[in-house]
Amino acid sequence: MARGGQALARVAVIVRAGAAPLWWLGLTAAAAGALLPGLTGRRIGLLSGAALFLVTAAAVATVRRGRHTRLIAGATRAARADFLQDRAVTVRLWRRSRRWWLLGAFLAALASSFALPGAGGLWLAGAGAGLWLRAGWLGRLERTEETLWWVPVDRLGAGPAGRTPRRTRATANGAAANGAGSAENGPREHRPTGHRPMGPRPVGPGSAGYRSTGIAAGDAAPGGARRR
Repeated sequence: MARGGQALARVAVIVRAGAAPLWWLGLTAAAAGALLPGLTGRRIGLLSGAALFLVTAAAVATVRRGRHTRLIAGATRAARADFLQDRAVTVRLWRRSRRWWLLGAFLAALASSFALPGAGGLWLAGAGAGLWLRAGWLGRLERTEETLWWVPVDRLGAGPAGRTPRRTRATANGAAANGAGSAENGPREHRPTGHRPMGPRPVGPGSAGYRSTGIAAGDAAPGGARRR
């Protein structure tokens, strides 16, 4: 391909990156909030929180599935010059760029317990559960198609402060990805040496079209979990 090399991040890894922080922060906020009587009482607060948990998990798990499907249908093969970002790097950059948002959400969930004990925390945990479910849905598609989908890191959009992501250097450490093309046009794996603020939405308006590789490419399993 004539396209220059790009750093590619796994779509499923980006989706999954926020699941654990939201889940554990939500459960912590819910447990702390349940110690408060609140304006409505613990029983009403926890029942309301359970309903919020289910509704939020279902909504987050299904939102933008159509957009994912359209981008998957239009995916192009990754080029030999492209680099595959490590799972750990993708997760670390996502969480680092959103640490203040996560802290704010945690504090808001705690504060809501003065009205509805535990409800805000369970809502937050529901968002984390929904992200896990959506990543699992992507993983099932990846196994069915025997294809992994990636998005160019530089086109994920501005960071939370509205800054354009900076270019970082990358070093190649891998061989051609399985199924991504011949030995002359398969992508390489890499570990960026700098820090890149990374957009949260692989299906958002700032995202480019997806790239595809074989099922064995990169260091993350289908669905974005660690390979075993």
